[in-house]
Amino acid sequence: MPFTGFGLDATLLRAIRELGFTRPTPIQSQAIPPAMQGKDVLACAMTGSGKTAAFLLPILQHLRLKPRGVTRALVLAPTRELAAQIHEHLEELAVHTPVTGAPVFGGVGMEPQEHAFRSGVDIIIATPGRLLDHFTRPYAKLERLEYLVIDEADRMLDMGFLPDIRKVLRHIPTKRQTLFFSATLPPEIVRLAGELLRHPVTLNLERKAAPAIGITQAVYPVARELKSALIVELVKQGVVRNAIVFTRTKHRANRLSEFLTRHGLTNAKIHGNRSQNQRTEALAGFKSGKVKLLVATDIVARGIDVEALGHVVNFDVPNSPDDYIHRVGRTARAETTGDAFTFVAPDEETELAAIERAVGKRLPRVTLPGFDYNRKPTEKLEVPLSERLAAHRAQRAVARSRSAGKAANAPAAGRPGPSGAPRPAPSAPPPAPKPQPSSGRHRMHRRGR
Repeated sequence: MPFTGFGLDATLLRAIRELGFTRPTPIQSQAIPPAMQGKDVLACAMTGSGKTAAFLLPILQHLRLKPRGVTRALVLAPTRELAAQIHEHLEELAVHTPVTGAPVFGGVGMEPQEHAFRSGVDIIIATPGRLLDHFTRPYAKLERLEYLVIDEADRMLDMGFLPDIRKVLRHIPTKRQTLFFSATLPPEIVRLAGELLRHPVTLNLERKAAPAIGITQAVYPVARELKSALIVELVKQGVVRNAIVFTRTKHRANRLSEFLTRHGLTNAKIHGNRSQNQRTEALAGFKSGKVKLLVATDIVARGIDVEALGHVVNFDVPNSPDDYIHRVGRTARAETTGDAFTFVAPDEETELAAIERAVGKRLPRVTLPGFDYNRKPTEKLEVPLSERLAAHRAQRAVARSRSAGKAANAPAAGRPGPSGAPRPAPSAPPPAPKPQPSSGRHRMHRRGR
């Protein structure tokens, strides 16, 4: 069904066209109709699937003709970055309507947020902690709330927000429409959904969590002390052009950022110890292309939308398969393509094995000469760059082929591209630098709304 088939108002369809959206993603096709009918929705939707527009468009459709000055919708998000991003998408979709919204999260002053409560913006997008701070003040009343959205519910659970969510529920009406989105459904989330939802329409509950189809996954066996040098080498070879590089801790993020700076690579870092202004500036620089490498902890593993992100690099192997899926989901947003590289030291093979069991296959290995387990940190690299680059290109071609799974056994020419047109069959293995998504891909699928 095209967007015109949902019964959306002309003002919303105009914004959709101006954003370059050409057709809904699967989760939008499934979630928008029942949400428009006023039904509760429980959706198990992977990151990058376009769920933000899936819950914003029905709400905007219903609120556009409502009297102003009353907050009628609340969206709960686990991180400041995700709340800010949802607000940005709201402004883009509501540009031709009178509907207003405001983000409410920590790290910034409360005064503008207080004004949003007092003036009655239509939609508040909030993190649970800061919202509860406001609920201690007399002006923060949401007694006329009609819509509650919980986004990235499993991430909220991971971050310990479940008690805060229960406290938030005490401040809002029980009679409301609830839209509940989660990438996974652990038992605690299932119980919470049972408490919140009334006869919900359930979507994609049988889907096994897995990386997006367009992600080429590869593992780089590397000595732990050589991981930083490997990043530098991949950038210098042109294999990695722009990437989010995930580390396990804030201290490792700081050390890696300093190493990259010493080797002349522009980068920014984002983690829990950075102020909100620093985090916002880092993301803005990365999204604009001024910064090519964003070193981050899992605080940005979900919900951060970067157009045409070519690579995700797991500098440290994630602790869980779910974390891996959400990290690599920063690339190949909604049917585009991208690469996900994981650096694996010998003592991280156990975590890698768990990831491979979860995704159902052994991830292809790519060994860059001079960076394998056996090379000593002080050993001089004797292999010429031209030979290393040629060997690396050949291995990556094999990795691409294997990562396609069963699809690799079928003729590539028959597989449709994002526009529905067949892809031409490649005549030779692709070169190491992966081309960025073409300008012909519509923004809906580049941006993963």
